[in-house]
Amino acid sequence: MDEATAKQIALKVVADVNFYIAVIGLLGVIVGAVSTALGNLLIHWLKERSRAKAEKPRKELLLKMLNDERFPQRWRSFDTLKHVIGADDKTAKRLLIEIGARASEKKQDLWGLLKYHPLNETDQ
Repeated sequence: MDEATAKQIALKVVADVNFYIAVIGLLGVIVGAVSTALGNLLIHWLKERSRAKAEKPRKELLLKMLNDERFPQRWRSFDTLKHVIGADDKTAKRLLIEIGARASEKKQDLWGLLKYHPLNETDQ
């Protein structure tokens, strides 16, 4: 085998090795990106599940208060609602909306469930 043929073979081997290194690197990037994305989704899901589990008793209490028959109009004071569940304004409003409640249009301190106070009816 002459020197030119040996150089061609050596260049081909180096080119093949470089190709395989590039493919392995690309696969590593893809696997790393997918793993990171799945890890972030899992962490987000676990946090949301934990938050939902912690908020379930608050939502149940709000529903009980807003369904209370001692209040024939079924409106409750926002301050009372947030105080009973031990939440700040923002959290209390978010939870109320999540359970299907709304504020009164006329007395904005009052909240009631949409099933008792649909938006197509005039409220207090």
